[in-house]
Amino acid sequence: MELGLIVVLFVALIILGIPIAFAIGIAALAGVASIGGIPNTMIPMKMFYGLNSYVLLAVPLFILTANLMNSGRISRKLIDFSIALVGRKPGGLAHANVMVSMMFAGVSGSSTADTAGVGKILIPSMTKKGYSPEMSVGVTAASSTIGSIIPPSITMVIYGGLTNTSVGQLFIGGLLPGLLIGFGMMAMISYFARKDGLPVADKVSRGEFMALLKDALPAMITPLIIIGGIVGGIYTPTEAAAFSAVYAYLISAFYYKTIRLSDLPEIFIDTLKLSCLSLFALAAASALGEFLGYYQINSLVAEFFAGLGGNKYLFMFVVVLLFLFIGTFMDAIPAMVLFVPVVYPTALLLGVEPVQMGIIVIITLSIGLITPPYGLCLLIAGTIGGLPLNRSFSSVLPYISVIILVLLAVIAFPILLLV
Repeated sequence: MELGLIVVLFVALIILGIPIAFAIGIAALAGVASIGGIPNTMIPMKMFYGLNSYVLLAVPLFILTANLMNSGRISRKLIDFSIALVGRKPGGLAHANVMVSMMFAGVSGSSTADTAGVGKILIPSMTKKGYSPEMSVGVTAASSTIGSIIPPSITMVIYGGLTNTSVGQLFIGGLLPGLLIGFGMMAMISYFARKDGLPVADKVSRGEFMALLKDALPAMITPLIIIGGIVGGIYTPTEAAAFSAVYAYLISAFYYKTIRLSDLPEIFIDTLKLSCLSLFALAAASALGEFLGYYQINSLVAEFFAGLGGNKYLFMFVVVLLFLFIGTFMDAIPAMVLFVPVVYPTALLLGVEPVQMGIIVIITLSIGLITPPYGLCLLIAGTIGGLPLNRSFSSVLPYISVIILVLLAVIAFPILLLV
């Protein structure tokens, strides 16, 4: 009875527009208060212990890296190089949009940073060159979801911390699916380019191309340094996040000379604000998870699937539906903190590998970034392009189909994870 009332309270708070982190915290407090014998002081204790993790230090550090990259105008360098690389294809700016998202994903680990940094430049450029607002917004929003799939990825760090799964293996596991999604979106753009006669970008001379490559190269090798160091055992994912932030500052300050010391306080404050949003939601979800644990929800889930014959493919299909629904109104981090502990034990019992489970959850939740009403990347891109939510959503539907096809491939062929 108490559990049902808490669910109703949680849904009501979301409908009223209460920020998701506060809605989770209020539901946790009400839930614990409804159970006799458990002191309310357990809430702040669980919130503290939910954040008391060495792995989670990587979250603000990757956000700092993304902010340094955007403030240092490194995204501009990657965009210029991407246009030079694929701009001569029909629909060249759209192809470049996806290409730069794949590159930016390997640097920042943040989809929203990708949408904001790339969208401010490419959405106006695309509309100016004759692309429809729907095409400009749709490609930008959809391709930014790759930021949480191609390593390094903040959501992979969270999943690894929740399940004690190797973050390095998760990084490797997300690499090929992320590339497949990117190239699949480019194939979709090629179809639209032939159908609608999309324009090509201006031709770039060999000398200009080499100059753009020289400019972009320091940023492009960042993911190789991060992933290579983790795989080679040189440093942990958290140390890699710290290194990426230092590296982003060094190339911005001394190679590109686009950041001054006086810019750092504003960058740090912005990083703290964004980090607090994610980490407070995670802390509140940890407290609510304690309440759900009282009712042994994970045991009930395991019994339910055991009654269905223990089919792991049916289980993964249900998990995808669950996280698709949750992702429409909740950020990936609190969604994972609340529900991964519920489904993860059953996944292990049914023989689903931890890395495969993680990549399935992360890809599924990335779709939530471009589906209303939450759809943060969709909202950011739509705001930049001046497009209402209904037209923005219709523009990303073809690219959502690409993500779902890759997701089904990951379920059917775990060899794609390379681990």
